[in-house]
Amino acid sequence: MLQAHRLAIECRAARTEDELAGHYAVRHRVFVDEQGIFAGSDRDRHDLDPATVHVVGLVDGVVGGAVRLFPLDEAARRWQGDRLSVLRGYRTQGLGAPLVRCAVLLAGASGGTVMIAHIQLANVAFFRRLGWECDGGVETYAGLPHQPMLIGLRQE
Repeated sequence: MLQAHRLAIECRAARTEDELAGHYAVRHRVFVDEQGIFAGSDRDRHDLDPATVHVVGLVDGVVGGAVRLFPLDEAARRWQGDRLSVLRGYRTQGLGAPLVRCAVLLAGASGGTVMIAHIQLANVAFFRRLGWECDGGVETYAGLPHQPMLIGLRQE
């Protein structure tokens, strides 16, 4: 009898320079190479801010996904999550939801009460399944239509 290999998925803040490089490489592949949303690089001022958390999604120890989060105010009660990206080969492996849940947990553990995000329209139903709510009408973000969404955070 053939036994299927169960993939080990782990999501966490990048711990090493190699993991951070993997985080940036995933984002570059998805947002620059694949989707063409950014020319040259998707990095911005938030990536230089020490308060920004760069999360990696590891599948059997290999970085296959990324998301970042950062505080929006001095009291760090509101956080933003963005740059959620999963490499094409990992999109059917169930990596997206753990990445989003990890970002939400980290923001809550940092004292946040709400997290916001600008979601590409094709992904709105996915975020709703994870407990997110629409927050206003569709707007242009990074040159494309996005739906503002939010989720309440629990402090753990």
